[in-house]
Amino acid sequence: MELNGLRVSRETQERLQHFAALFQKWAKAINLVAPSTLDDLWHRHIADSSQIFQIHPQPVTWVDLGSGGGFPGVITVFLAELQGGWVHLVESNHKKAAFLRTALRETNARGSVHSIRIEDAYTEVGECGAISARALTDLDGLIGYSAAWMLGKENCRGFFHKGRDYRKEIDKARGRWEFDLLEHRSAVEQESVILEVSNLRRLV
Repeated sequence: MELNGLRVSRETQERLQHFAALFQKWAKAINLVAPSTLDDLWHRHIADSSQIFQIHPQPVTWVDLGSGGGFPGVITVFLAELQGGWVHLVESNHKKAAFLRTALRETNARGSVHSIRIEDAYTEVGECGAISARALTDLDGLIGYSAAWMLGKENCRGFFHKGRDYRKEIDKARGRWEFDLLEHRSAVEQESVILEVSNLRRLV
């Protein structure tokens, strides 16, 4: 099986398939993603989420902010653990957190769920090497959430999915922060990118 050209093992494929079936079951009861995107789960959500690890395939500790239905966090769990990584999933909604815990437990995956506010997560989670978020808030807000992990930490990077208006978000964020930026064009969603943020400094 391949995800955007990434060859995955049979074990990882089985985990992905089990997760997809579990997701479809839970999505009937709670709002994990926009209902209009459920029929395109593999392409729109799973393949899209896999790009994070493909950009940064390192054996690091990840923090996924606002994990929701598990994108990109759970997909990163399945891929990153092959390199010895670990993913902390931060989700304050208790129903969604329950789904995430079930997904990790049933797939025996190397990750943990923290049902707390993002603002409180650093104290519980500790240091990390990479941060991800998808469909959570604008770039300025994401950097604000990530600052506890990234300020003064040269080795911690943020990876954030963004849509077609991402340049406006960059301009807004640069009014409050200094940072290095790489733009990775999405292989799944036209006009979308994954923004890689590093060397974060505060302006105001």
